[in-house]
Amino acid sequence: MSDSGEDRASLLLVEDDGELRELLARLLGEEGHRVDTAADGQVGLHRALTRRYGAMIIDRGLPGIDGLDLIRRLRRRGVGTPALVLTAYGAVADRVSGLDAGAEDYLVKPFEVDELLARVRALLRRHIQVAERIPLGGGHLDLAVRAVCRADGSEVDLSDREMVLLELLARRPGRVFTRDEIRERVFRGAESESIVDTYVHYLRRKLGNDVVRTVRGIGYRAGAL
Repeated sequence: MSDSGEDRASLLLVEDDGELRELLARLLGEEGHRVDTAADGQVGLHRALTRRYGAMIIDRGLPGIDGLDLIRRLRRRGVGTPALVLTAYGAVADRVSGLDAGAEDYLVKPFEVDELLARVRALLRRHIQVAERIPLGGGHLDLAVRAVCRADGSEVDLSDREMVLLELLARRPGRVFTRDEIRERVFRGAESESIVDTYVHYLRRKLGNDVVRTVRGIGYRAGAL
């Protein structure tokens, strides 16, 4: 997933019906959205992990990876992009299973296009509201106030560079970043290699030793408060 520059109003549409996929992509494009498409769950997973989207529209019955399994995999990888599931199954149990998988909304085929567009707008509003809060074990990182918020409600202010470093790690909770990657992304390729270790020390001093985990021989990853 890119860590900068992606349009928050962009959408990911994962639908194996080519005619429906093209129709929805055109209609969503006319609404002013940039739409990326995928015809199967595997491609959809790759796109969702390598780009940032404002919302995802995912068909339940996909080849490769089922739509609900796709959402579960994304949630396990820390991707919280709001998702709308399209499905031919309208039973209550099916809707519940979709929501339990991590989807925010569920729309049964056939549907009115106006309703789909309205639900997408609602998902995008939700994305804007939560985008500035990044989960961090035992609390969250609040980009709006540039602070870490603990589960008990207390806040710890961070400097600009501390914030950027912790945001980089928190957005990819399962990924290990090398020191060179961090130095390039956070410190604009600063010559001093020790600058990364220095700022990790600052974060640990403010938030506890577990907030950034060391992976020996590789680098650092997000931890917990």
